[in-house]
Amino acid sequence: MSLRSLLDVPAPAKLNLFLHVVGRRSDGYHLLESVFVLIDWADTLHFERREDGVLRRHDLGEPLPPDDLCLRAARALKAASGCNAGADISVLKQVPSGAGMGGGSSDAATVLLALNRLWGLHWPRQRLLHLAATLGADVPFFVFGRNALVQGIGEQLSAVDVPPHLYAVVKPAASLPTADIFSSPLLKRDSASAILEGSLVSEALAWLAGPAKAAVSGGAAAPPAFGRNDLQPPAQARCDEVAQAARLLESAFGNSRMTGSGSAVFARVDTGVPPEATWPEALPSGWVGRLCRGLPQHPLRGWVDREIG
Repeated sequence: MSLRSLLDVPAPAKLNLFLHVVGRRSDGYHLLESVFVLIDWADTLHFERREDGVLRRHDLGEPLPPDDLCLRAARALKAASGCNAGADISVLKQVPSGAGMGGGSSDAATVLLALNRLWGLHWPRQRLLHLAATLGADVPFFVFGRNALVQGIGEQLSAVDVPPHLYAVVKPAASLPTADIFSSPLLKRDSASAILEGSLVSEALAWLAGPAKAAVSGGAAAPPAFGRNDLQPPAQARCDEVAQAARLLESAFGNSRMTGSGSAVFARVDTGVPPEATWPEALPSGWVGRLCRGLPQHPLRGWVDREIG
C-alpha cells in the first residue's frame, strides 16, 4: 500500500567550519573548499500525496517566494521520474533566510528525499544527487546526508567524521545578497587548497576537539586558527552587523566566524562549560540566535534505498 503522507519531516541547517575560494571557472562560477557540518536548527515540512498531479506549497510560518526551491525541486523530480502523483507541501520555516545556513537548499533536499519515498520512486542516492546539482550549489550536500568536505561548486563531496559539538549561532537582522558578496573586489579568489595544504581539514577537526578559549592561567590553550571564510571581509564591508555579531560571539566564546555567504555568525562552545554562563543576555532587536548541536548525519539519510556505489 502506498504512503499517503509524511509529517514532521526535518530540513536541518549547516555551518561552514571554513570556506576558501580557490579559483574561478571560465563560466564565472567560483570554486570553493569548505567543511559543511549539519546542525539541529531545522525547518519542518509535511507532505500529503495528491492523485491529481498538482503540486502546491503551503506556508505555515514565514511566507516564502511564490516559486521557491521547494516547488522547483518537486517539479524537477516529477518531470525526471514521469510520476503522475502530486503533493501538498507544507513548510514551517525556522532557519532564518539570508543566513548562509543553507535553509532553502535543505528544504529542497528534504522535498527530494520525501517525495522519492512518498511517490514510491526508490531512486538511489546518486540519481537524486544528479538532480540536486541542477537546483543549487548546497542542495547536493543535504541529499548526501553526511558532514563533508565540499569542493568545486558544491558537487564534489567527501564524507568527514566531525566530532559532535555545541555551537552558538547568531543571525543579525540584515541579510546579504550572495551575488553582491561574490562580485565584491574585496573577495579573495586564490586561497590555497585545503587538499594541497594537506592539513586544513584536520586542523578544523582539531579545533573542535580542543578548548575554544585560550587558558587564562596554565592548562591547554586554544588550537591555532584554521583557515577562514573568504566571504567574511566583503560581507563585513557591506554589512556592519556581521562584524558586530562576530565581536559579540568572540567576546562571549573566544572565537567566531561567518558561515556561508549569509550574515549568520557562529562560535564553538567549550565542552563542559555551561552555555548560559557566557551566552549574551539579550541580542539586538531583530536578531535571532540559539545554541545548536552538530549532527553526525542527516536525519533522513536512511530514507534512500541504495547508497553511492
